[in-house]
Amino acid sequence: MKRPRLQRLLLLAFLFLAGLTAILLAVGYYTYLGIHPGLLLNLWRAATIAFIGYACLRRSLTSWIVVGMLVGMEIGHDWPHAAVNLQILSSIFLRLIKTIVAPLIFATLVVGIAGHSNLKQVGRMGIKALVYFEVITTLALFIGLAAINLSQAGVGVPRPANTTTAVAPARPEKASDIILRVFPENVAKSVAEGQVLQVVVFSIIFAIALALIAEEKRRPMLAFCESLAAVMFKFTNIVMWFAPLGVAGAMAYTVGTMGFEVLTPLAKLLATLYAALIVFLLFVLLPVALIARLPLKRFIKAVAEPVSIAFSTASSEAALPRAMESMEAFGAPRQIVAFVLPAGYSFNLDGSTLYLSLASIFVAQAAGIHLSFTQQVVIVLTLMLTSKGVAGVPRAMLVILMGTVASFDLPSWPVLIIFGIDQLMDMPRTATNVLGNCLATAVIARWEGQLSKEAPSDTVLDAVAH
Repeated sequence: MKRPRLQRLLLLAFLFLAGLTAILLAVGYYTYLGIHPGLLLNLWRAATIAFIGYACLRRSLTSWIVVGMLVGMEIGHDWPHAAVNLQILSSIFLRLIKTIVAPLIFATLVVGIAGHSNLKQVGRMGIKALVYFEVITTLALFIGLAAINLSQAGVGVPRPANTTTAVAPARPEKASDIILRVFPENVAKSVAEGQVLQVVVFSIIFAIALALIAEEKRRPMLAFCESLAAVMFKFTNIVMWFAPLGVAGAMAYTVGTMGFEVLTPLAKLLATLYAALIVFLLFVLLPVALIARLPLKRFIKAVAEPVSIAFSTASSEAALPRAMESMEAFGAPRQIVAFVLPAGYSFNLDGSTLYLSLASIFVAQAAGIHLSFTQQVVIVLTLMLTSKGVAGVPRAMLVILMGTVASFDLPSWPVLIIFGIDQLMDMPRTATNVLGNCLATAVIARWEGQLSKEAPSDTVLDAVAH
């Protein structure tokens, strides 16, 4: 049998077995039919083996990242005590990724802005990006609001016996605090704390200053930044080969510490979030991509790897270097990629803002507090501000949710229920964040009339090819 045909058969076998497992699981949960757990487990293992066979033939990093997810889930289920120790693999991967982010953003932004000396484009691009971010995140907030009001997932949730607060509530922030946090006071501190937006602001001002000095003094610094960008893309390529192990460790730890049993009492909340995110993808992001006339098949291929990394690690930051490479290879110019993607990590958290509106109303429903439509809109408008400028790291949104709950005198104990499954909610919303920011980059590049106008660098093409 020819290799491409065998690949397709193995992929179809995986999809069939995984789909059958999900259907039987749902039938067993919502009906009185007894589905033997051993049957479900064997079906899932057969699906995993089929995908491993597909990955061996496919030999792409994306497929091996998915294998890492599947194997990690199996390890977490079968050997939970050992799986807890595997978190070190995901921690190593995340630490290596964090070393890439700041120098990569700095180098690519400086080369993109000072190398072209087109300062008007920076201001124009910034305005377009902020308008786009605000429109899309507002739609995400209202979709989350509609979803939780339709499902009523919080109604009837039992109050736990121990309601001690496990998540520190955030101090309600003023608009001035949010604006002030955008600007760095110490660039080394910004890098150490992972303040991506502050690194972007510093890099833009540095690039503008570099563009305004004489050519003989600008050229050495530009050459250094070009070399730094090439090295960091290669650095990313090396680190990405560790991604399947990091992903396996993250999934093993998640399943090993939580198990699948945690899904049962909060299945309705999880289903509401996933359904809302699917609606957002189909009725907001897909129309945007079609209106921008993006080649969908090529775009999906470009974002598959960074989105899968974001999903499995629940960290937007982990996917940023690969997302920058993928979008440049897709055809977005480097200066647009280096500006829009990092800025989107603070202003365009689509999945997280949808989650916040959904979760805040869930808290009120669980506490038996009726909120009028006006009150719900006020909460949404508040979230529109408080969600800005949050680092793309795990659990950041849970802290924002706690602060919002405290601001509106809602009880905190329902947040503790969400905390129990927050990892499972964090994965899809983080993947949506990364997908939304990749789409924003492509849309802004199209809006500027520069999509596929510049050939990607050989370094980026080589990194993506591997």
